[in-house]
Amino acid sequence: MKQNGVSLRYMMEFGARPTEKNLLLSAQFLHKELPVRIARRAIELESLPFGLSQKPAVLKVLPCAWFGVHSGCRYIKDCKDELAFTQMIKMIKVRHNNVVPAMALGVQQLKRDINCKAVSELEEIHRFLDRFYMSRIGIRMLIGQHVGLHDPDPEPGCIGQINTRLSPMQVARTASEDARSICFREYGSAPEVDIYGDPNFTFP
Repeated sequence: MKQNGVSLRYMMEFGARPTEKNLLLSAQFLHKELPVRIARRAIELESLPFGLSQKPAVLKVLPCAWFGVHSGCRYIKDCKDELAFTQMIKMIKVRHNNVVPAMALGVQQLKRDINCKAVSELEEIHRFLDRFYMSRIGIRMLIGQHVGLHDPDPEPGCIGQINTRLSPMQVARTASEDARSICFREYGSAPEVDIYGDPNFTFP
């Protein structure tokens, strides 16, 4: 089955009215859409080149993927079903939290076993990882947005998990602080980061 594209604009406009009807429609859409997206990634995980599928770390990812596919079997017909479905996809999102480090470990195991210094030398693996991580972002965005619409007290300017007053400068500052924290932890020091821009500018 083909997956359906969903734009941020549509999610923002749809989520601006989180009525029971809209939440039900959102859940019904995800009920059909998420298994398609997750199944595509699960199938790819089972057929990766160079034996990556058989690496211990990747084998731990597969059950999480198939769990996501087989979890949403019941049809969503009312608000009670929608709430149960929302709790279920929250659990799926949590179960997938460690997928990125697990895949990174799997690639490290592969590089060690075939004596390869860089993933860039394995172009097919590189393309798969690009697809895999982009798809993962999309899946988590869809789940997070639906779950976020249930927040009874959202932050000002937020529709689900979409911040309509996003400050690029604040995002850059947070990212730089995270990077410096990692540097300090790993190397004991970190360079200073200067960020230039209008601190009052926000999107959209």
